[in-house]
Amino acid sequence: MSAKRIAVLVSGGGTNLQALIDAQRRGDTAGGEIAAVIASKPGAYALERAARAGIPGYVVARRDYPDSRAMTVALVDKLKELDIDLVVLAGFMVILTEEMVRAYPNAILNVHPALIPSFCGEGYYGLHVHEKALEYGVKLSGATVHFVSEACDGGPIVLQKAVEVEVDDTPETLQRRIMEQAEWVILPRAVSLFCQGRLQVEGRTVRILKQSD
Repeated sequence: MSAKRIAVLVSGGGTNLQALIDAQRRGDTAGGEIAAVIASKPGAYALERAARAGIPGYVVARRDYPDSRAMTVALVDKLKELDIDLVVLAGFMVILTEEMVRAYPNAILNVHPALIPSFCGEGYYGLHVHEKALEYGVKLSGATVHFVSEACDGGPIVLQKAVEVEVDDTPETLQRRIMEQAEWVILPRAVSLFCQGRLQVEGRTVRILKQSD
């Protein structure tokens, strides 16, 4: 079986992209290979990470299109041109319209820096998530990898990992610990499970199938 072709969509520094690149180097993304990195703006540092890893980088810039729908259509066209099997959103800061989900049903993964359904949905991104978690006084936060649906942060959950909130946490320290202890662990694992054909979606439930012999 040929390796699944993965496209990672980025907007900024690409720390989650780096986690995927490192996992691929270790052989931890069985059944898949990162075939493309696509940025929503030129000059994104993630493109440098891709270049250093020998991965082709592309730009589909939000500013080049009149609205999100036009950009989404262009992005889908690019993904189809590149023969992509799995789309991974890794710090991609553009809201995609329904054309993307229709083109790649249950084949788009996103990582969110909280335990969905807590602190998710419209307006919950970046440090805002951790600010809200600390304001609420939760003792546990973490990260979630989920399939992308037309509802913001509303698709079926693939993996979650909890991280303890410490008494003296700031949004920045909590963000860093969740990235290191959760996001960078479960995102490569979810990608690997998808590429091995081990994720089965049944309504809102994602079943992880046992590895076939």
